[in-house]
Amino acid sequence: MEAFTIENAYVRRDGRYILSGVSVRAEKGEHIAIIGPNGAGKSTLVDVIARRTYPLALDEYRSSILGEERWMILDLRKRMSLVSPSQDSFFQTTYTAREIVASGLHSSLGFDFHHVVSQEDWEKADIELRKVGMDRLGDRAMNTLSTGEKRRVLLARAAVTDPEILLLDEASSGLDFPSRADLRDTIASYTTGDRTLVMVTHELAEILPSIDRIILMKDGRIVMDGTKEGTLREDILSDLYGRKVMVACRNGIYTAFS
Repeated sequence: MEAFTIENAYVRRDGRYILSGVSVRAEKGEHIAIIGPNGAGKSTLVDVIARRTYPLALDEYRSSILGEERWMILDLRKRMSLVSPSQDSFFQTTYTAREIVASGLHSSLGFDFHHVVSQEDWEKADIELRKVGMDRLGDRAMNTLSTGEKRRVLLARAAVTDPEILLLDEASSGLDFPSRADLRDTIASYTTGDRTLVMVTHELAEILPSIDRIILMKDGRIVMDGTKEGTLREDILSDLYGRKVMVACRNGIYTAFS
């Protein structure tokens, strides 16, 4: 069954095309990594998939999610979750980690007077905080947590609705090496069942062993879409980044250096 389909997406900003005729389809249960140099259009593509950015209204453009072209956006947010740098404003709030996660069930940042929060909502938040090892800090204000702790809270928030599609855009940006490794293990716990995972990353080491499809992007286009073995090669990555890239693989984890 289809998770999502994007056909012929063009996105233009300040007279420049950020995406140029991009098409991509994913099936339920697929795990995909998107890589490429800065400015390749990776984050914009994820925003198009999540319907946070809308391409030019061309006759050839088409988008469907879970088999449906039309969605009420609040309904979609419960079935497709996103973690991205655009959510960094969550980091500075005085809402607690527990409130940030529970409010994900209402597609809001914290709670306002009109929200009705049930005991079940709090229990779901506590379960997800426990999964990411943040239950002991659930009552701490977000602006008192470390960057790594905040990222874990956002992952718990993304997972609290049990989404069918999870989009991760540079989810580990700003973290040190041990924190990135811990976060990778946490993300791996979300790849069970038939959940579709799409992650944007600059670090090959963040690509989970369970990810079996790699999309390479450059200059607003998809230049290759294939298996890890077929795409994460020194000649292909050297051409993609415009400089010599060396690749190593150990225990299913790839690393690249130049």
